[in-house]
Amino acid sequence: MPKFSTSTFSTPGEIKNCTVYQTVRYLTKKWALLIILELYKGDDYTRRFSELKNSLEGITSKVLSKWLKELEEEGLIGRRVNAARFPVKSEYYLTESSLGLIDVIKHLKQWALQYKIDNIDCGNQNCKDCIL
Repeated sequence: MPKFSTSTFSTPGEIKNCTVYQTVRYLTKKWALLIILELYKGDDYTRRFSELKNSLEGITSKVLSKWLKELEEEGLIGRRVNAARFPVKSEYYLTESSLGLIDVIKHLKQWALQYKIDNIDCGNQNCKDCIL
C-alpha cells in the first residue's frame, strides 16, 4: 500500500520526518477529508463521480478528478470501472486505510462540537446520515 512521501525539509527550523506533521499537511488539503467523508456516506462506502460532484459544493470536475487520482495513488480510495454498459461508469470506494480515517473524522467532529462549534443538528446525527 502506498505511503505518504517522507521528504526532508530544507530549513533547520522545520520538523524533519515527523509522521504527524506530514500526515496533517496532506490531509488538511481542502478536499481530502471531505471526499473521504462523502464516500463514507455512500452505499457500501461507494459513490460515482457525479454523486461526489453533486455533494461537494464548490468543487469543479477538474479539481475533483485531480483529487480522486491523488487519493487513489495514496491508497485511500479505490476505483471500479464498469465498461459493460454505455456510458462507462466509474465508482470510487473507501479502502481499509481510509475507513480507519473515519474514526479520526468523528473524533474531530466531537472535539469541534465540544469546544468550538455550536451545531445541535450535527451533534445529534451520525456522520453517515449527514446531509450537510
